[in-house]
Amino acid sequence: MNLAILGAQWGDEGKGKIVDLVAPHFSIVARYQGGHNAGHTVYVDGAKFILRLIPSGILHPGLTCVIGNGVVIDPRALFAEVDELGRAGIKVDERLVISDKAHLILPYHRDLDLLSEARRGERKIGTTSRGIGPAYEDKIARRGIRVGDLADPRGLEQDVRDNVTARNRLVQDNTMEWRPVLEELLQYGERMRPWVHDVSLMLSDAMRNGKAILFEGAQGTLLDIDHGTYPYVTSSNASVGGVCTGLGLGPRAIGGVLGVAKAYTTRVGEGPLPTELFGEMGHRLRESGHEYGAVTGRPRRCGWYDAVAVRYSVRINGLDALALTKLDVLDGLERIQICSSYRCGSRTLTEFPSDLGQLAACEPVYESLPGWSVPTRGVRRFADLPEPARRYVARLEEVSGVPAAIISTGSARDETILRGDVQGLKL
Repeated sequence: MNLAILGAQWGDEGKGKIVDLVAPHFSIVARYQGGHNAGHTVYVDGAKFILRLIPSGILHPGLTCVIGNGVVIDPRALFAEVDELGRAGIKVDERLVISDKAHLILPYHRDLDLLSEARRGERKIGTTSRGIGPAYEDKIARRGIRVGDLADPRGLEQDVRDNVTARNRLVQDNTMEWRPVLEELLQYGERMRPWVHDVSLMLSDAMRNGKAILFEGAQGTLLDIDHGTYPYVTSSNASVGGVCTGLGLGPRAIGGVLGVAKAYTTRVGEGPLPTELFGEMGHRLRESGHEYGAVTGRPRRCGWYDAVAVRYSVRINGLDALALTKLDVLDGLERIQICSSYRCGSRTLTEFPSDLGQLAACEPVYESLPGWSVPTRGVRRFADLPEPARRYVARLEEVSGVPAAIISTGSARDETILRGDVQGLKL
């Protein structure tokens, strides 16, 4: 069965560990959207890997890793990641496949990203300023440059000249020359050539031959360009629909969907976060959970578990189950809160509102549960969790509407509880 793994909150849920954990059950791991603004952190034998573009399955020998057409690729970032893995003894060259339809992030996209944020002033989005949004803008405006275009130097020259000229009209404090951009692209294209394929055809053939595929998402559902807290979102479809459009596959290719959610809530950047905690408790969660961006280092905003938001992700994605991460971060708390609904004026909402203004005005309605003093770090069996922790997980399952198939109790692969009673998910 093919499985999609994606974020059920505002990103940073721990998808990298979960993908790495289940990857050996599959032949192929395929990334379907986003760019190098996503940082998936994986710990293997004490070593820390931060993967930005290459799927987390690359750490398992023999697995093929695919970057789909829905991903935007900064060639500099890609080769830096390939080289970094090579220095760690991880071979990439014969195991990496890149869609010829994937769009490229070029130096002028980063300039335009910075310019766009500066012009927004107090209404800034809080992007990573890595050129992701402008690259997707060029894609939609039909002026983007794709991986497959690197094989046509003459056509590529015209596209680069036109786009750099357009950039210079907008960024007036300095001028970019188009020739160095073109020369760099041609060098990248030569190195990338062995990896470039028709990913839709390749994956279809693989399924026809009985190979199982793990679909890896970046960011989270509440950052989805269509279904997230717009405009404070990413520039791609981080929800399950992105699997089809970002890899060129039909919906029947998705056999199951696993959502990843922290045992609390975090968010980076601007936008509403109903359960956000300020003061001592917010600081405690941030420090205990090491809640700083893997790519940017920015501190994450922290809050209690928001079941309203997760239920929304369950509905949007048709989630079969959750992978619950960072349960151990809550160790030692006397009381733990769960947001089960919102209060908006005189109304109580149990469904996530689509109106951003309404969401910003909502106050969380909490349930209070007892915490636990016995450490959960490294626990590998659900029965070995302290009773209050088991009750907390059970309540999260009830208010979220799906079972927790995986419970992470630490950063290492083996610091995980696998629950074999979840129908349809072969873990």
